[in-house]
Amino acid sequence: MTETKKLNLYVLSDSIGETSFKLAQAVMAQFPNVETTYNRYPFIRNEKQINEVVQRAHDEGGLVIHTLATKGLAALVHQACVIAHVPDFDLMTPVIQEVTKQTGEMPTYEAGAIHHLNEKYFDRISAMEFAVLYDDGKDPKGFLEADVVLLGPSRTSKTPLSLFLAGRNLKVANLPLVPQAHIPEELWKVDRKKIIGLTNDVEVLNNIRRERMIAYGLNPDTTYSNVDEIRNELKFAHDLYEKLGCMVINVAQRSIEETATLILEHLGLDDYRPNAMK
Repeated sequence: MTETKKLNLYVLSDSIGETSFKLAQAVMAQFPNVETTYNRYPFIRNEKQINEVVQRAHDEGGLVIHTLATKGLAALVHQACVIAHVPDFDLMTPVIQEVTKQTGEMPTYEAGAIHHLNEKYFDRISAMEFAVLYDDGKDPKGFLEADVVLLGPSRTSKTPLSLFLAGRNLKVANLPLVPQAHIPEELWKVDRKKIIGLTNDVEVLNNIRRERMIAYGLNPDTTYSNVDEIRNELKFAHDLYEKLGCMVINVAQRSIEETATLILEHLGLDDYRPNAMK
């Protein structure tokens, strides 16, 4: 019977240590017959902590793996490991040095910097949830919390735009406009700069609506796609936009990305370009 191979890994980080731990796991996944003990040491801050870990690695055997961003800590680990004759592997410094060499930019040496990216990710998820919650005017209270409020007749790209802008961490609410429909009081309390009125060409809107009805297996010639009704809807929308004094964008010949860029520039967020998500 084959004896089970065992290995101790000492995983050091100056943050919570998820990066170094996941990398260690990824490596050891290549050795399914090795029984691995992961000894995790997060929030390493000083030489005393380092020496204690390295001493344990020396006494019990194994490898030291670390992702230490704080300036000087990685060098201290390596020095201690050389003295104790313990193999150590720095998973960050070589790459950081090469990036500095190629870009000329200096690293921040900030522990846990990756979690700022995670915070942006969760902000984006929150913005997506907001867009879904306040889609199609489901709750007018959302207008008062939104970064952007999109108005427009049916099929003027309100929902796709809401989700696209949510991907830029913006909270977006939208309201479909129908002639004679009640306009929520909350809308009049919103900063006009945050309100975007969407419109379209009559012919384009007619074609889009007819195609939508056909896709549903329904008669394309209905009130919904009637040219005169579309003109009434667009006039109602434009009259409202004029009263609000809001920005108006015709989406007829524009992609979602192009319309979003106009909105972001209007809001003073023109650094958020399409395909340049932060």
